[in-house]
Amino acid sequence: MRRHMQPARALLVACALALVAAGCGSSSSSSSSNAPGVSATTITFGSHQPLTGPAAPGYSEIAPASAAFFKYLNANGGINGRKIKLIYKDDEYNPSKTVNVVHQLVLQENVFGIFEGLGTPTHTKVVGFLNSEKVPDLFVASGCPCWDNGSSQPETFGWQPNYTIEGKILGQYLKEHFSGKKVGVFYQDDDFGKGGLEGIKDELSGSSIVSAQPYQPGVTNVAPQISAIKSAGAEVLVDFTVPIYTALGQLASFTLGYKPQLVVSNVGIDPTTVGGLLKTFSKGKAGTELIEGAITDGYLPSSSDTSNPWIQLFMKVHDQYDRSAPFDGNVEYGMATAYTLAQVLKLAGKDLTRQKVVEVINNEGAKLTGPGLVPFRYSSSVHGGYGGTEMGQVRGGKIVLFGGPLVTEPSSGAPIKPYSNQQPAPPASGVSAP
Repeated sequence: MRRHMQPARALLVACALALVAAGCGSSSSSSSSNAPGVSATTITFGSHQPLTGPAAPGYSEIAPASAAFFKYLNANGGINGRKIKLIYKDDEYNPSKTVNVVHQLVLQENVFGIFEGLGTPTHTKVVGFLNSEKVPDLFVASGCPCWDNGSSQPETFGWQPNYTIEGKILGQYLKEHFSGKKVGVFYQDDDFGKGGLEGIKDELSGSSIVSAQPYQPGVTNVAPQISAIKSAGAEVLVDFTVPIYTALGQLASFTLGYKPQLVVSNVGIDPTTVGGLLKTFSKGKAGTELIEGAITDGYLPSSSDTSNPWIQLFMKVHDQYDRSAPFDGNVEYGMATAYTLAQVLKLAGKDLTRQKVVEVINNEGAKLTGPGLVPFRYSSSVHGGYGGTEMGQVRGGKIVLFGGPLVTEPSSGAPIKPYSNQQPAPPASGVSAP
C-alpha cells in the first residue's frame, strides 16, 4: 500500500469518508447512527415473551399489541423519521430459554435494546448480561421490586407499578374495609409474589395474615395451598398470581366449597383471560362468575371504559392492526408500553444512541405522559415505573375502577396519598412530547 497520496486525491477521499460517516458537505443534519439496531430509517428492538407455556394465556397478546401500535406509528410517519421494528421470540416462561433468546437478540440480531421482556423469574436471568453489555433494558413487563435500582442496574427500567407498591395499596384497602378479617395469601414463589406479600404485610398486622402459601410456576395442582388457606380460617384470599394460577386457585376453591372475598393483583385478573381459562379448565361449567366481585386495582384506564380517549385510540389501533386478538387488558398493556417507548425515542432525537435513551429516562422520565392514571417515578436512581394504582372491582365481568388514584413508595412506612392530576388526552396521531 502506498504511504502517500496526491493532496487533491487525499482531500477527495477524506471528504467522501466524512460524507458517509456524518453527512459532510450537506446542509441537513445526519439521520444515521452508529448504534446497533439503528439505521437511517429504522430502529429495532427485541423482546422475550411467553408465546407458549404456563404464562401464555393472555400474556401472549402483549407483544403483538405493542407491534400493532408501532405499525400505527410507522404509518403516521414513525419517530424522528424512523420506523420501529419489534422482534419478539418465545421463551415459554422458561428462564433457561430466556437466556438463549436474549443472547440471540443482542448478539445475532443486533437489536438496539430489549423492550418489554416479560416475567419476573425469566427476566431476572438476563438483567446482569444486559447491563454488562450496556444494552437498554426498557420497561420490563413485570413489577418486580428488583428492577428498581438505577445505581446497580443503570440500563434496566420497570414500567408497571412495583409489586410492593401495589401490595401496600391493596393492604390499605383491606385494613380499611375488612378490618378484623383473617387474610390468606396465595402467591408465586419468586420476587413477584414475595414483593406483593411484603407490601401487604406493610399495611396489615402480622396476626391478620393467617396463612401465606406459595406456588411454583409449572406445578398445576394448587389444591394443597388453597386447602391450607381455608383450614387457617382465612375470610379474605389475596392472590399474587399470573392468570392461569388465578383460575386454578378459584377452581380449587370451588371444589373445596371455599368462598372467601377474593383480592387479586392487577397482573392476574383480566376478566377476559381468566374467564376463558375457567371455562376451558372446567369444560364449560364455570366462567367469570367465579371472579365476580373480586377486588383488584389498575394504573391504566379499564379496557372496558370505552368513554376514555386512550381506550378509544387503542381500540382503533386494535381494529386496524391486531384484530385477531380480543381487546382486553393485555392488549391495552402492550399498546401503552409501546406509547411510552415511542415517547422516549422522540425525546432522544434523531442522533440516537443507547446512552442517550437511558439518559432521557433518567432525566425526563418522571415527566413522561400517556395513558397512566398515576405518574412515573423515574430518576437516575429510581427505575421502578408507575408510582401507584387505583382500586377496582370485577363487576359484570369487567373491571370497574373507583376511589381515585393513589401513590406511594415501596419503602416500609411510606405514606399512601391521593393523586389528583388529570390524565392527559392522547395526541390526534403519533406521539407528543411531555
